[in-house]
Amino acid sequence: MDLDDTEVQIAVAGSLWVIMEEEEENMRQDAISRQESDGSRQVRSRRPRRWWVRPWLHAERRLQYGHYHRLMEELRYEDATSFQNFLRMDPAMFDELLSRISSRITKHDTFLRRALDPGLKLAAALRHLVSGDSYSSLAYDFRVRGNTISVFVPDICKAIVEEYKNEIIPCPTTQDEWLAIASEFEQKWNVPHACGAIDGKHVAIKKPPRSGSLFYNYKGFFSIVLIGLVDANYRFLWIDVGGDGTMSDGQIFNESELKECLEDNSINLPPPDHLPNDDRNIPYFLLGDDAFALRTFMMKPYFKRQLTDEERIFNYRISRGRRVVENAFGILASRWQVLLSTMQQHPETVRLIVETCVCLHNIMRMRYPTLQTFAMDTENEDHEMVPGQWRHNANMHDLGTVVGHNRATIIAKKQREYLKHYFNSPAGSVPWQERMIRPRNQ
Repeated sequence: MDLDDTEVQIAVAGSLWVIMEEEEENMRQDAISRQESDGSRQVRSRRPRRWWVRPWLHAERRLQYGHYHRLMEELRYEDATSFQNFLRMDPAMFDELLSRISSRITKHDTFLRRALDPGLKLAAALRHLVSGDSYSSLAYDFRVRGNTISVFVPDICKAIVEEYKNEIIPCPTTQDEWLAIASEFEQKWNVPHACGAIDGKHVAIKKPPRSGSLFYNYKGFFSIVLIGLVDANYRFLWIDVGGDGTMSDGQIFNESELKECLEDNSINLPPPDHLPNDDRNIPYFLLGDDAFALRTFMMKPYFKRQLTDEERIFNYRISRGRRVVENAFGILASRWQVLLSTMQQHPETVRLIVETCVCLHNIMRMRYPTLQTFAMDTENEDHEMVPGQWRHNANMHDLGTVVGHNRATIIAKKQREYLKHYFNSPAGSVPWQERMIRPRNQ
């Protein structure tokens, strides 16, 4: 483009600006005239703007003092550990994330202003997920207006989900994939044939306009519901964020595509097979709690008073396997603390943010599996649970009790009874299980 063309475009932009100012002035004068003719209230002229952009938000100041161009550059080259604490990922992971979504979030410059750096937008969005800071607070850190941040944060989240979800949260669809998950559950948690643990949590939100009690849960606040299926390595295999606060995890699961696929086995769970050191075929199953109906594909502990020792041992073995989903939610919330705040966005934006947090959680679990090991539960040499750090901090809220029918099938009851006997037999017992159901002073 030559100099003459540039001057012409600048002149055109200037003319448009003058026309817009004239139209705004005409509208203001018309409003004043109408108010004077009514005589119902005192005329109040509009205060002229002091500036188009506040000086501390100018691009030059942003480059000189903003967190992205100053603090993050210092941390990148001087203190990588603090960089990781700031964004919950190291510089290499941040650079990879930026390179993969950059084309989705890059905007074009205009005559009035230059587009924001995509790296700055990604950093601000990640900082919101990490800390739960409000957009107005982030505006002072990154020197970008809060309403601008509110526009690009959903765009960043959408880009991350579209880029990574099919790769990072792939629900298994082949028998070999399910067998690999079941093998890990057996090796790590001594629960054969378990293909995942499922649970749900509330994510607190501001009451949406004109929503009535739709999002109001039994704990006394407004929320959406996150349901997750987790493998033996604390990775989410499947999630559902479509539930409203009034719904239980069992209700959401009953209406989900996952349950439909489990019932018709279009998800390709392996056929029933014999347990280790046994000769009777038992179906493969998920581990749930009392919110889920007992089915052949869903095993859960006994929930009644005066349990026998055999039933308590069964409960211990199943609950020990279910611990992975509790820890997965704990790690998720401790890393992305926006989930612990009362989120101010529209429910659809909240669902997008939650889905983004799960994607980032899985990315970090796959790339850096030893990271944040201090946060999860462990076991000592006597197989007693050592609570992880996440249990000592604020956590996401559990879901409510079951609403509506939740009856178990007869064949599922028989299957649970057989597993109870198996866990109490020499073929399926572990040496320490008797001690785990006794009081510590005995």
